Amino acid sequence: MHATERVPVERRSGIERRRYSIAAYWRGALNPRRRAGRRATDRVYTIIDWHSPRVLALVLLILGLSSLDGVLTLMLMAQGANEVNPFMALFVPHNIGWFAAVKLTLTSLGAAVLVVCARMKLFRLFPGELLLYLVVACYVALVTYELHLLANAPLMI
Repeated sequence: MHATERVPVERRSGIERRRYSIAAYWRGALNPRRRAGRRATDRVYTIIDWHSPRVLALVLLILGLSSLDGVLTLMLMAQGANEVNPFMALFVPHNIGWFAAVKLTLTSLGAAVLVVCARMKLFRLFPGELLLYLVVACYVALVTYELHLLANAPLMI
């Protein structure tokens, strides 16, 4: 018997019977499959499709603080301050809409990377979710500093 004789005959008709709908995506969102790694090696670099509500809250807090930072930056610039970030300084004087769009886009992309790293052990020492807390702490410090600058701004006559 030759190898070509053992090849089974194709029995599929070629007609796709599966139906795709929004309900399938909704079911998958409410009942995700991967909540933890499957193998022993996944303990270090876990890739999952479910994250805790705490991670969502941290990401929303980061985006909210980033938006507040942008508003406070524009208020300070109206009083004579300069944008310290050279990349963002390219957008501020020309178009405030582009400034807001670029700021939120870059913050969202960074937050997405941090969410992917949230379950990983970074440097095999600490959880990646700790970086989310660190970013929130930095934004809180930055917004506090900007509010201090606004409260102690010299009066413009």
